[in-house]
Amino acid sequence: MKQKLLIWAMLPLMMLNACGEGDDETLEYGNWKELSDFEGVVRSGAVSFVMNGKAYVGTGFDGTDRLQDFWEYDHQKGYWTQKADFPGTARNEAVGFSVGNQGYIGLGYDGEEERGDFWKYDPGSNTWSSVVGFGGSARHGAFSFTLNGIAYVGAGFDGNDLRDFWKYDHENDHWIQVASVGGSKRVNPFAFVVDGRGYVGGGRHNGLYENDLWEYNPEDNTWTEKNKLNDEDTGDASLARENPVCFTLDGKVYVCTGYNGGYLADTWEYDPLLDTWTSMPDFEGVARSTAVGFVLDNQAFLATGNNGTSYRFDDLWKFDPTAIYDEED
Repeated sequence: MKQKLLIWAMLPLMMLNACGEGDDETLEYGNWKELSDFEGVVRSGAVSFVMNGKAYVGTGFDGTDRLQDFWEYDHQKGYWTQKADFPGTARNEAVGFSVGNQGYIGLGYDGEEERGDFWKYDPGSNTWSSVVGFGGSARHGAFSFTLNGIAYVGAGFDGNDLRDFWKYDHENDHWIQVASVGGSKRVNPFAFVVDGRGYVGGGRHNGLYENDLWEYNPEDNTWTEKNKLNDEDTGDASLARENPVCFTLDGKVYVCTGYNGGYLADTWEYDPLLDTWTSMPDFEGVARSTAVGFVLDNQAFLATGNNGTSYRFDDLWKFDPTAIYDEED
């Protein structure tokens, strides 16, 4: 009888301990999910842009040949459609952007020299036409973004590292040079737009991986340096890298993958209001560089890329920063 009473007396303590252990578990947010593969061949150094609720991916390098194929992705139906080939010279490490309901691809490397031409894609007629060449030198490894209906292109490599910066007047088809990118010259940086400002960070210069971030104000044509690409908790500069993928979702920015002497799979969230970086769950595919990223209906997607000279990819992943991390999906 005494033994039974002792067991009953211990039950509340056992239940309290069990509840306490459950409370200590912290849910981790940010989940990657693999989708059906990209329909084209494996590749690295492709370009992507979004128009009218569809994503477009094209060009790149498959390990043997530079590419000219061009694809449209409908995420609601979950399939890819091949469109008219890019008519310029096959290339990788070009830039792509959309403005005025048209898509544009230009610059890049064709295996022998840097390119300076630009081409315009009309999704309604599925046709390409040439437009005026880039205002600066021919190059690869540049960045681009579209801000307030204007496309901007800058930095890269033309035999030397660069930091010049240009905007494209698509209505009059000409380029205008604006204030050079803040900080160092750089090749293969990342770039994004949030709250009416453009940002450029990372990249490589003189063999070093840059860890600075700069904000561009188009109203007064100025650059302002933001906090270094450091983990807020540790001060670790592990965000320094080239060729990552970048997304903007709900006023936050996500930077993942890339290369800094090794291929990366980490993911980071940037809060532009607080100017801070926070670690998120790693990308769940193979670590890589030179992938493409795009956002459709406030959902982020990552595709293709490379890990070393022998491994290139055709997989497609979706990232949801608000979903609970699930390593099994």
